[in-house]
Amino acid sequence: MSEQAVRAERLRVNEIFHSLQGEADCVGFPTVFVRLTGCPLRCQYCDTEYAFHAGDWLDLDAILEKVRNIGASHVCVTGGEPLAQPNCLTLLARLCDAGYQVSLETSGALDVAAVDARVSRVIDVKTPASNEASRNRIENFRHLTPRDQLKFVICSRDDYDWSKAFLQEHHLGERCRILFSPSYNQLSPRLLAEWILADRLPVRFQIQLHKILWGDVPGK
Repeated sequence: MSEQAVRAERLRVNEIFHSLQGEADCVGFPTVFVRLTGCPLRCQYCDTEYAFHAGDWLDLDAILEKVRNIGASHVCVTGGEPLAQPNCLTLLARLCDAGYQVSLETSGALDVAAVDARVSRVIDVKTPASNEASRNRIENFRHLTPRDQLKFVICSRDDYDWSKAFLQEHHLGERCRILFSPSYNQLSPRLLAEWILADRLPVRFQIQLHKILWGDVPGK
């Protein structure tokens, strides 16, 4: 096999670890996280800046072996922005082929159309306070299915009001599950819950379980 072919089967991986899923529909399930290196965005609330550059090149077989050795049935491919590496698509398909329940955490700034249909796509809609709202790829919304989820990280009342209007403008509640999450240490979870209840907003409130259990410890 040529060196170019070998490279074509690699991904730069920041870490692979075992934890409880802290967000979205699979919250609480023991999960293998495959965190890929690199991200073209710089959200002000990012908690994985260490994944922007650091990581080791692993071939897909090595990644699958590490996942298999941990022994969980749920696998989450995350980042950084995992879709920034084209071979992420191949990894997702191979994980599905291996029988795992697979989710993808993505910023929504890159095209999700080619993601394997068996994968649950958790797309982070960027609010104004993220400083990256201009990167939301509206074209992605047409590809959403009921197995996908849109997550809004809410930093303030202005973010909340913007998110409500955004939901209505794009009819997102008709496409998939909607998640509203308070930005960690920026917005009171109770306050966000009260806003949702007062407006009878048809969204799912969530708190990052892993932050409650372990704080900002990397790899948890």
